[in-house]
Amino acid sequence: MNKNIAIVGAGFSGAVIAHQLAHAGYNVEIFEARDHIAGNCHSERDSETGVMVHVYGPHIFHTDNERAWEFVNRFSEFMPYVNRVKAITNNRVFTLPINLLTINQFFGKTFRPAEAQAFIQSLGDKSIENPQTFEEQALRFVGRELYEAFFKTYTMKQWGLHPSELPASILKRLPVRFNYDDNYFNHKYQGMPKDGYTALVENVLKVPGIKVHLGTRFDPASKADYDHVFYSGPIDAWFKHVEGRLPYRTLDFEVFRDTGDYQGNAVINYCDDSQTYTRITEHKHFSPWEQHERTVCYMEYSRQCEENDTPYYPIRQAREKAQLEKYVNLARTEPNVTFVGRLGTYRYLDMDVTIHEALLTADKFLEAARENVRMPAFAIDPLA
Repeated sequence: MNKNIAIVGAGFSGAVIAHQLAHAGYNVEIFEARDHIAGNCHSERDSETGVMVHVYGPHIFHTDNERAWEFVNRFSEFMPYVNRVKAITNNRVFTLPINLLTINQFFGKTFRPAEAQAFIQSLGDKSIENPQTFEEQALRFVGRELYEAFFKTYTMKQWGLHPSELPASILKRLPVRFNYDDNYFNHKYQGMPKDGYTALVENVLKVPGIKVHLGTRFDPASKADYDHVFYSGPIDAWFKHVEGRLPYRTLDFEVFRDTGDYQGNAVINYCDDSQTYTRITEHKHFSPWEQHERTVCYMEYSRQCEENDTPYYPIRQAREKAQLEKYVNLARTEPNVTFVGRLGTYRYLDMDVTIHEALLTADKFLEAARENVRMPAFAIDPLA
């Protein structure tokens, strides 16, 4: 066997697939347009402070997926890390997600759990029986005061849309806890790679048979030079935007440095309109096992993604889903190309889901090769 594989993109999707296929005996070439590996998870030491910085914004690993957790722990020592987010609204500081402390602070109460639950239920708008929008979902389950303090303006800053224009699915579950648990995530496994995400991905790629080309764009016309292509770039770019550009939100960061400790926490959200940024992240708090005299912070702004911006969040409203469907149908006619990852499937994916799906994609490809059948354009249906 001497099959040649091209992988477009050196983020988690591309790196994990490359690792699995190289171990199975394939020759793998990775083409990465940027000058570094690890995609938007790229991390590096800040030259002025020595702090490990998440260059494209913070990434916290959290999962219930045993296979994804086992995989990443093979390539990095993971340090304990719990994301405890604070929120500023109306000149007061609260803890997120909304929990018993938030409720008692906000309303000036000393509720026990059952009392808080009954109180919040009394605030919900019972006239909204079947919430269809983000706003209706929030009003139904937390009431107007908490909705306007923590969700309304923050959502408008993040998405550039009024919550009445967003689907209820964004608030998939009741965003309230009736205890004092301030762990932002509910997952069994949570942590940070001790040496950063780029070092982790570098270790994933340390397999004979993998060659990485940085600063190199892949021309779809050269796909004929390979037995199969795994593409983790924007699906619309592969087809030269023939159906128009799929819209994303992007982020701008205003970086500043200081001495000591700037805000005392890794993440503080700004939930009202007194500031145009959505949050400030202080990166040395993402590595609490390290000590640094100085600090580096990112002030984060969200806006519509333009042609030369880094895409972050797919919007996926009804119009965008119809546009995506056209690209998915085109992709299904493309021989020997599989579209993967956040950009290739136009879905917002956490790191653990990206890794798990990449492992499943490699499994399916190897199974298809053994059975001599065609590998589909998508291992996971992006329209599901």
